[in-house]
Amino acid sequence: MRTLVTAGALVFSIQACSAQGAANPPAFAVASVKPSQRQLGPDGSGRISFGPAGLRGRNVTLKHLIAEAYGVQPYQISGGPNWLDIAQYDVDARADGPITNQQAMPMLRTLLGDRFQLSLHPETRELRVYDLVVDKHGPKLRAATDAEVPTGQAGAAGPAGFHGNLQEFANLLSIQLSIPLPDDPTKPGVASGHPVPVRDKTGLAGIYDIGVEVRPEPGAESFTLWQRVLQDQLGLKLESRKAEVDVLVIDHAERVPTGN
Repeated sequence: MRTLVTAGALVFSIQACSAQGAANPPAFAVASVKPSQRQLGPDGSGRISFGPAGLRGRNVTLKHLIAEAYGVQPYQISGGPNWLDIAQYDVDARADGPITNQQAMPMLRTLLGDRFQLSLHPETRELRVYDLVVDKHGPKLRAATDAEVPTGQAGAAGPAGFHGNLQEFANLLSIQLSIPLPDDPTKPGVASGHPVPVRDKTGLAGIYDIGVEVRPEPGAESFTLWQRVLQDQLGLKLESRKAEVDVLVIDHAERVPTGN
C-alpha cells in the first residue's frame, strides 16, 4: 500500500526537487517515454515495475505515473486535462547504478516534468469519501497464495476477480460504485461522473485473493448492492463521511512526451 503523503510533505517534496537546481535534479541516466502503440482503454491500464536500476511501465497513464512519483493514491490527484487517466504510455528508465524504489521516485518526478512539462501544486480539500472498514462480525478474506501474480489486477467483472492489497481493492471499488446498474443485464455498465474516493481503513495488511458474486437487482443502486456484497461475502463495509484530503492539483501537462 502506498503511504499517504500529507500536504506538508508534498510541499517539501516539490520544493526539494526545485532546491536542487534545474541543472542537477535527480534524474535517470537513460529514459524512454512514448505513447503506447496499442491503447488498451481504462480496463486495460498496465502497471509499473521497479527494478534494481530503474523502472518499466507498459500501458500506464500519466495519472498512474504521478501517483507512483509522489506516493499518493489516484483519488489524491485533481484537475488536469481529461486525457490524464485515458492516454497510455510505455516507459523505460534506468539509473547509472542500483537504486531503491524511494530513490527512483524523485527521478520519476524529474522525468515527468521534463517529458510532459508537468506542473502541479498541493492543496487540502474537504471531500466526500467512503471508508472501507471491517464489519462487526470480522473479515472473511483469503490471503493470497501466489505472490507472483501482479497486484491490483482484476478480471472482467472488476473486483469480482481481484489479487492485491486492500487499498488497491478500494481503488477498484471506487470505480465500481460510479457505474450505474444497467437496465439490460446483458450490457456492461459505464462509469458516470467522478468516483467517490474509497480509503482502506480496515487495518489489514497483506495481499488477498478476493472473489465475489455480484448479482444486479432491479431498482437497486450500486452502493446498496456493493454494501450487501461486502458485508455478506467479505465481512467488510463502507462508511460515508466528509474528510480533509491532501491532493495534488495538476496545473499543466502536455499529452505528447518530448525528448525521445
